[in-house]
Amino acid sequence: MRIALVCPYAWDDPGGVQVHVRELGQRLRGRGHDVLGLAPVRRAVVESWVHGVGRPVDLTYNASNAPIDPRPWSAVQVRRELRGFRPDVVHVHEPFAPSTSLWAVLTSPAPIVATFHSGATRSRLYDVVAPALRMLARRLAVRIAVSDTAARFARGRLAGRFEIVPNGLDVERWARAEPRADLVGLSGAKLLFCGRLDERKGFPTATRAFLRLAGERSDLRLVVAGDGPDRSAVDRFPEDVRVRVTMLGDVPNVDLPPVHAACDLYLGTSVGGESFGIVVAEAMAAGLPVVASDIPGYDEVVTDGVDGLLVPPRDPGAVAAAAARVLDDPALAERLRGGGRDRVRGFDWSVVVERLEELYERAARLR
Repeated sequence: MRIALVCPYAWDDPGGVQVHVRELGQRLRGRGHDVLGLAPVRRAVVESWVHGVGRPVDLTYNASNAPIDPRPWSAVQVRRELRGFRPDVVHVHEPFAPSTSLWAVLTSPAPIVATFHSGATRSRLYDVVAPALRMLARRLAVRIAVSDTAARFARGRLAGRFEIVPNGLDVERWARAEPRADLVGLSGAKLLFCGRLDERKGFPTATRAFLRLAGERSDLRLVVAGDGPDRSAVDRFPEDVRVRVTMLGDVPNVDLPPVHAACDLYLGTSVGGESFGIVVAEAMAAGLPVVASDIPGYDEVVTDGVDGLLVPPRDPGAVAAAAARVLDDPALAERLRGGGRDRVRGFDWSVVVERLEELYERAARLR
């Protein structure tokens, strides 16, 4: 098949949707499909199958950064790319994001498969324009949500049927990674936080939990992969604690498995707005016990006491207590590792891409 994949966010920025679309495109190409990727870009694209359309503007949505191109004249370029490629199906991610995705919905010459990723609990703008979006949604041949949480958010405004297809994951890539050498050289147990360093992703909660634990555990360390406005939170730590924090900055997703392999416990402390929790699934695939917030999205990935421990969001004391349980109980840690590995098998790309191919074929028949 000829499949166009459309991402509304800056292709060269870190983000779960970008990782999902990039890896999906690679899998589809590996299975013999002809694939075109479209997304706004900041710089030249490495992948030959991806074409940059427009330049992103950083806007705030769902208490996080959304690097989209809202300029409507970008629709001309999107239309030109799609008509030149002549796809059998166009797979649009976040179809109503006012960026490349929306322009593809408006101009697509082929049936549209749409994936909804958002885990927002509310959106005033979405509510205001929902009547218009319901009419536009008639152009969607197949509607997908990455979780029940994402489906509830979209269904409440658009109605209709949604297929649940989770984010894909290369389980083997995470499971077989060798530990990153510079982290292996650090003595003591290592907690890992990965993601944007801001309030919604729970970085302040993670750092406060570490601060509680560090006073009692002189060899405990915190490894941080990511960047954001709260990066300076650890600068206020006492010096003897601050030196046990390793700030890696932004780490491309492809380079994260060795980081995970070098650590002992993952802190997934987001406070809300998550549709799925791919970062939690990645940690489980890497064999890390997980302590995660009990929030919608994460609770569809983690079953408390089976493949991770769930704690109330914004509660550093609960995070610290759960982490201490895992660190002090090797049998519990091993049980959570095994449960996590079993859980993520259903998210492997070998499962997800076959399900998507079925939906592409269903959409293509509507041409």
